[in-house]
Amino acid sequence: MAGDATTIARPYAEALFQRAVETEKLDLWSDMLGLLSAAVKDPALSGLLANPKLTMAQKAELMLEIGGGHLSEEGQNLVKLLAANGRLGIIAEIAAAYEQRKAEHQGTVDVHVVSAYALRPAQEKQIASALKAKLGREIRITSEKDTSLIGGFRLRAGDMVIDGSVSGQLSQLAHELGI
Repeated sequence: MAGDATTIARPYAEALFQRAVETEKLDLWSDMLGLLSAAVKDPALSGLLANPKLTMAQKAELMLEIGGGHLSEEGQNLVKLLAANGRLGIIAEIAAAYEQRKAEHQGTVDVHVVSAYALRPAQEKQIASALKAKLGREIRITSEKDTSLIGGFRLRAGDMVIDGSVSGQLSQLAHELGI
């Protein structure tokens, strides 16, 4: 279903991106989509949105109340459109696709690094400069600690994944040995 949601979300995200470029409101749309995305990820709200007893209009009204004064008129129209088409559940995928398109437009790459130990800011800068030289684009790094990696790191930049973790190397070795 996640693949289906991504496929369905892509045209919405592309249309929103085009509108954001036309109106020069890329960041406003990022903020609105981020708010809506966070809301639909909440387990209580996602349960309400999946409730067949609520009409689409009621679901739209609920989302508009959550958005409060943070949604522009176009943002409110998006919520109403998604509700009318039964697509409120894919807002997170729309937001992710929009952010990816925005990053491409701005010439940046979002990189997520998971390491066995917390990275220091100097290490993040070193990784960012090495990736900038390789990819020729500005790099935005986020990082997190995961001790299950044992040592090393796992890096994801768009479709590129670099697994330099000890656990990844052990898994690869086990696979090659047929264990």
